[in-house]
Amino acid sequence: MANFAYEAVTESGKRTKGTMRAQSKQSAISELRGKGLIIRSITERDGTAMDKELHFGRAVKLEDFVIFCRQFATLIRSGIQIDQSISILEDQTEAKYLKRSLGDVSEQIRTGHSLSKSMGDHPKVFPEMFVNMIASGETGGNLDDVLDRMADHYEKEHKTIQKVKSAMTYPVIVMVIAVGVVAFLLIKIVPTFASMFLEQGSELPLITKFVMSASDAIVKFWWMFLLGLAGIVTFYRMFTSNNDGKYVIDMMKFRFPIFGIIFKKAAIARITRTMSSLFVSAVPVLQAIDVTEKVVGNKVMEKVLREAKESLQQGKLLSDPFEKSGLFPKMVVQMLIIGEETGQVDKMLLKIAEFYEADVDQSVDRLKAVIEPLMLLFVSILVGIIVAAMMSPMFKMYDNYL
Repeated sequence: MANFAYEAVTESGKRTKGTMRAQSKQSAISELRGKGLIIRSITERDGTAMDKELHFGRAVKLEDFVIFCRQFATLIRSGIQIDQSISILEDQTEAKYLKRSLGDVSEQIRTGHSLSKSMGDHPKVFPEMFVNMIASGETGGNLDDVLDRMADHYEKEHKTIQKVKSAMTYPVIVMVIAVGVVAFLLIKIVPTFASMFLEQGSELPLITKFVMSASDAIVKFWWMFLLGLAGIVTFYRMFTSNNDGKYVIDMMKFRFPIFGIIFKKAAIARITRTMSSLFVSAVPVLQAIDVTEKVVGNKVMEKVLREAKESLQQGKLLSDPFEKSGLFPKMVVQMLIIGEETGQVDKMLLKIAEFYEADVDQSVDRLKAVIEPLMLLFVSILVGIIVAAMMSPMFKMYDNYL
């Protein structure tokens, strides 16, 4: 199999280009012509370069991936063959990297590879969890159900991630605006008033002296502030370049005031939903924990999952390391214990995930309702202090003039 890059024109006159895999250049030309394309150019490409473009390019958006799963399930359920379904999805998707990967998957399936093996060759497009689920669907003959479950899984995950992001976005935007406004006042406005006050030679209020000193420091030493910011960013990147540093940062996220509890709930929801999806699809327990550890995105939780795997290998319960970590509420631990006793761990994990996803939604909504007026009050106080510092001497000068 070789890789080919092509440029062609459709029957409607639309120009298109892409990459594909074929046994030879002639086979590639025949396949493209079979799709009704008029070939303008086709060249063989180095496989490594193509893989690099596919594997290290921009990730597929989660919403595009959810649509792909839904449509794939519908096609399979309609009795259309897997390779034909992949070709249909390749033609209609607008996601660049998904389109290219589906083209390669289609070629591999036609040469006898399994769907899961073909998708596994594109880890940046098809996550390991998804590939494992596809493998279980192929084995169990319920690929359409697995795809629907995956669509539900990624849809819920996307919603939770967006909720957490929205909780963080507003304060960050307000802080940036506050810093910008204060910097503008201190750099452009305050020096004008300061020179006027100095000419008058009158005694200034303490708050005015403080604001003038701050303005003077920023005007003279602005480069030190930028250097300090660059130093903080550099230190953070160096600190988080290893697992120990990432572990400390992830632990700090959980202990962060107000937002920490939301981060923890979102992590619990992600872990439990992922494990539930894998267990329902009959993925072996240890393999399911391995996959979950890779997708959870938090070093603290990864440690708990590693301990859970070791606990199972030693013949102990899954709930033991969850309880010892101190990160999981008693309700989660008790539901896991009940699930282990009744043989319904997958159902209990799903109930936990649904509870915490709903809890994250409510927590974010409550937080936004409280934090918006607080942030506006914070900005108003900052601006008010500067305005008061400048206006106070002005009123005093006006009184003296009268």
